[in-house]
Amino acid sequence: MVSEQIKTHIASYISHNQIIDAAKFLLHSYGVESDGLEGFGFRNDDKPNFIVVTTEGEIGDLQTIMIPKNLFNFDLSLVLNLLAHEMLHVIQKTQLPYVEDKNEREWQAYTEMLFHHHFRTVPDAPDFNRKQFSEKALEYYNRMGEGSELQQKYAGEKQKVEQLLGTFH
Repeated sequence: MVSEQIKTHIASYISHNQIIDAAKFLLHSYGVESDGLEGFGFRNDDKPNFIVVTTEGEIGDLQTIMIPKNLFNFDLSLVLNLLAHEMLHVIQKTQLPYVEDKNEREWQAYTEMLFHHHFRTVPDAPDFNRKQFSEKALEYYNRMGEGSELQQKYAGEKQKVEQLLGTFH
């Protein structure tokens, strides 16, 4: 759960149309940071009921997280999880050893949103979203290739994702 104090700070940033500063504050408040982040930019595809956050940049280069201007119209714990997902991509693409396989990067980022192995202070997103994260993680697991080395590497964690998915109604 996001504290009332943080919600108040975010609201203040939003009231001054400081969306990027609000995102930086939220990440800093939860220790979700990396030297590989060059900064934030705005996406051009704001849709009132849709949220897309992406990381842009070549592997080995500084990364930019692209956010919609309406980012904070959504549940703050969801926003924080989405930003943490992207920050993990920043780390995967800027710190050795790089995670070069996109399916592995996405698997790691979606399971981070479920189990918070890397960013332990990030609260859980709403169960509805956690169910979606579980389903997306399994999609990327399946894309790794049946019986592949990557699937074998993550087989134990896959079982945990499937168990978690079974708890959502």
